[in-house]
Amino acid sequence: MADGRRRLLIVHHTPSPHCQAMFEAVISGATDPEIEGVDVVRRAALSVAATDFLDADGYVLGSPANLGYISGALKHAFDCSYYQILDSTRGRPYGLYLHANEGAEGAERAVAAITTGLGWTKAADNVVASNKPDKADLERCWELGASIAAGLMEQ
Repeated sequence: MADGRRRLLIVHHTPSPHCQAMFEAVISGATDPEIEGVDVVRRAALSVAATDFLDADGYVLGSPANLGYISGALKHAFDCSYYQILDSTRGRPYGLYLHANEGAEGAERAVAAITTGLGWTKAADNVVASNKPDKADLERCWELGASIAAGLMEQ
């Protein structure tokens, strides 16, 4: 960004209380007061635009794993933006959190395929929680948000 600040875009689909708890933990980590010079922008997956991706320096993606795949909303976000952001966002860092009651492998593979195509860099381990996220799951979500934001701060 021209003013030296960085922008972290959190693209999420949050249809349940469990996803909401994970989302809030990610936001809390990303907005930790010790992280300076990083603006955190939140966009629901159904309302994110290509310009949001283009204006960001890094990303956190959040979704339920529905029937072993990412939510239709997150897929829609990429379907509507993919070619517009393809050449301009290469090398940018991202992280992923998923809520999956029954297996997240397909959702993880989908995001890996999309982000590989975009040339994004996985900057943290995926966070996957099942059922009601416990304290450890929420701590990992906090760490995910904090680590991606802190990484942008250091750029």
